[in-house]
Amino acid sequence: MAASALVYIGLCIAFIGLLNALKPMHFVGVRRRSQGLGIAGAGLALVVTGFLLPAPESRVTRVESHLDEFVPVWQFNEVHDIRIAAPPEKAFDALKRVSADEISLFRTLTWIRRGGRDQPESILNAGSDEPLIDVATRSGFVSLADEAQRELVIGTVVVAPRSARGSVTPDLFRTRLPPGFAIAAMNFVVQPDGAGSRVSTETRVFANSSSAKRRFAVYWRLIYPGSALIRRMWLRAIERRATEPPASRPVGKQ
Repeated sequence: MAASALVYIGLCIAFIGLLNALKPMHFVGVRRRSQGLGIAGAGLALVVTGFLLPAPESRVTRVESHLDEFVPVWQFNEVHDIRIAAPPEKAFDALKRVSADEISLFRTLTWIRRGGRDQPESILNAGSDEPLIDVATRSGFVSLADEAQRELVIGTVVVAPRSARGSVTPDLFRTRLPPGFAIAAMNFVVQPDGAGSRVSTETRVFANSSSAKRRFAVYWRLIYPGSALIRRMWLRAIERRATEPPASRPVGKQ
């Protein structure tokens, strides 16, 4: 994602500039601390630009999935997929059973995401053995669709006005909400692929006002690299669970 890349390039430049402001690095051509400050300022300008870049709106032209039904319009999304040497029924069962500890780097990345703080159980602070989807749907997410061997969709509210009250329900995704909301949904789709399966996951976020879009854009562009890595590691965990013999799994992860 270009905007997120710009933010991180800017942060790197700003960091290098600050180092040069403390002690100019002559070998890179910086002779004065003021030059270092100038480099840092240029880096911060890139960061701000990355945060402020517009997020164009996309929409489905034809409903082909449950995700299309619940989030037909969005400004932010990411898509990942993997081919698995297992039939669709095994792949679908695996994606519903994968736990946090089966996903490489999951705990490290979610610890960073929550700033190292202890929090109540959530998808960012999940237990060791329980399926991650189950943790999500009892701690802020709601199940939107569960079509056996085909598609699973969960959703949540990621930005809401301070005055907003009430729980997250599927109806919320079908309702015209007052300005100030951003809703998010993530799906997993399993499709036959030769003798195996193709498993894909997509996350979509729709903000229904300019202020909600600006607020979420800052968050999204900061967390996007880690989020993308988690999704890819999640798919690999699904692949391992779908293809490895049950006897080789640790006790408690059957």
